[in-house]
Amino acid sequence: MAYVAKLYETNFLEYASYVIKDRAIPHLDDGLKPVQRRILHCLFEKDDGKFHKVANIVGECMKYHPHGDASIYEALVVLANKKILIGTQGNFGNIFTGDSASAARYIECRILPLAKQILYNPKITTYEDSYDGRNSEPVTFPAKIPLVLVLGAEGIAVGMSTKILPHNFIEVMQAVGAVLRGKKVELYPDFPTGGDMDVSAYEDGNGKVLVRAKLDLSDPKRIVIRELPFGCTTESLIASIEAAARKGTIKIAGISDFTTDKVEIEVRLQRGTYAQEVVDALYAFTDCEVSISVNLLIIKDNVPVQMSASAVVEYHAKKLVEILKAELLLEQAELADRLHIRTLEQIFVEERIYKNIEEKKTQEAVTKAVLEGFKPFAKQIKRDVTEEDVEKLLKIPIRRISLYDINKAKKEMEEIRARLGEIKRSLAHLSDYAISFLDGIIAAHAKDFQRQTRVRSFQKVDVREAAVRNLKLRYDDETGYIGTGISGGTALFEVSQFDKIIVIRKNGMYTVQNTPEKLFVDKGALYCGFAEKEQLAKRVFSVIYMDPKTKIGYVKRTHIETWILDKPYELVPEGMELLKLTSREDSVVQVEYLPAPKLKKLTDAIPLKKFAVKGLKAAGIKISPKKIKTAQFVKAGGKK
Repeated sequence: MAYVAKLYETNFLEYASYVIKDRAIPHLDDGLKPVQRRILHCLFEKDDGKFHKVANIVGECMKYHPHGDASIYEALVVLANKKILIGTQGNFGNIFTGDSASAARYIECRILPLAKQILYNPKITTYEDSYDGRNSEPVTFPAKIPLVLVLGAEGIAVGMSTKILPHNFIEVMQAVGAVLRGKKVELYPDFPTGGDMDVSAYEDGNGKVLVRAKLDLSDPKRIVIRELPFGCTTESLIASIEAAARKGTIKIAGISDFTTDKVEIEVRLQRGTYAQEVVDALYAFTDCEVSISVNLLIIKDNVPVQMSASAVVEYHAKKLVEILKAELLLEQAELADRLHIRTLEQIFVEERIYKNIEEKKTQEAVTKAVLEGFKPFAKQIKRDVTEEDVEKLLKIPIRRISLYDINKAKKEMEEIRARLGEIKRSLAHLSDYAISFLDGIIAAHAKDFQRQTRVRSFQKVDVREAAVRNLKLRYDDETGYIGTGISGGTALFEVSQFDKIIVIRKNGMYTVQNTPEKLFVDKGALYCGFAEKEQLAKRVFSVIYMDPKTKIGYVKRTHIETWILDKPYELVPEGMELLKLTSREDSVVQVEYLPAPKLKKLTDAIPLKKFAVKGLKAAGIKISPKKIKTAQFVKAGGKK
């Protein structure tokens, strides 16, 4: 037992932690899973502006990724098809049809400039050892945008999962800018497959959305699907339409797929059927309408956390300011160093300090001579001259000294001072600088990332309302079977496969069930009808039952409001004999009593409404203290 306890306490927890943090859930800082981060790291390392064989990148990534090459290849294809970070050449599959990409040896990729602009800066990136300790890989990239919202993500870990829908790149940039300006943000998903989307149940990155295909109804005799719901392909959508047609829930004559780089699925309708009549059925019974549940779970501070989309944007607005500040300070330090060495070079050459070392015989003497030569120019240099600076100056080739261009050097130093002034102003107004950075990206890429999915309000179609009632429900009293697959017996009414029916048996038991194909319910069943909850709850069922021991009769009137599918319930108390049942309100209880001494009146007719409606579990109301021979319901006026 101690061994098993140790397995759960250490091994399993370590495995669960690894799957959550290092495989399935993206990180808040850069929006990437480890395999995606390693792929981009390889592309950054190998970037020379040219395309690389995907097979080479996969092989290179194996240095960092302790899993199979197939997972790297698949993740690279998915990431490349986002068309934001990776440029492609060759067949990377088709997101509309679901066709897979060509083999890794046939296709090529490279990192895009946009990825370098928003992700890449090794000088401010934290690195850690790879799994085998031979290489270094980034912990996270210093992402300047909430990439987790732009890319979206889906992953299943141990005990938790994430489902983050992709958002429009430009809208995300605008949302970060709005936060920096002190405004509230409202973001909705945007899908590369287009379609329509209802966000009434969307809760800022969580909840659910309802997505629909875009249907072209311009021709009344056919429907053309122009855009797909997110998560569907033309193949899966066509399969769902064909399955619905086989079940008889929609009436079509045929379906053809003409999709290339744009979706075009033609649904031809049967004679006498028109497009507007089929739309609801397409939404109800096929993947033309899909409900997507969303769960924005990400790794933050090394822990899985559920967040809202606006919280992610706010986090990245602060993160953007921090990253830009770090970059500005880094550039400021580098330019200050560059200005310092250029100033030293200028003085070293123009004032001929190098002449002071001509007769020096030791390294120490040479260094001292140079340092002494710079002392008169201390105010101009504004920084202590180090031995390291001297080493750099002494390595200047004679040719460069002889060809030294004073004007060119002054111009370069002026440009450096001007840039240092700009950096100083940007550091003093970091929020404005961050906003201008975002505005620059938006201006450059606004045409490339236009919204594809339209946000609209529409109700989810109820399958029962959209279903065509074209199946005949029959009951065979001789065999006791009921269903749509029975050839004999009596036709009761027409149903669809989504209808529910209630059957009341002669023994007083009743059940609610889905429309059966063939089901034994009993010989001489008393009642069968639709079981829609709202309608059933309004209907009053009236029964006459008798105690077989005392021959005393009772009337029970009740509603059937709640039920569990296929569970049997008792309509009359146990041990009682059910005589008659009706759902008519205008009936009369007609009773014939057993003869008895001093009993003069052997029949009676009591209006049904004199008996109160009670709860389902309540007992009935006694008709009379007299013993009954027969009892039945008759319509007011004497008819049964």
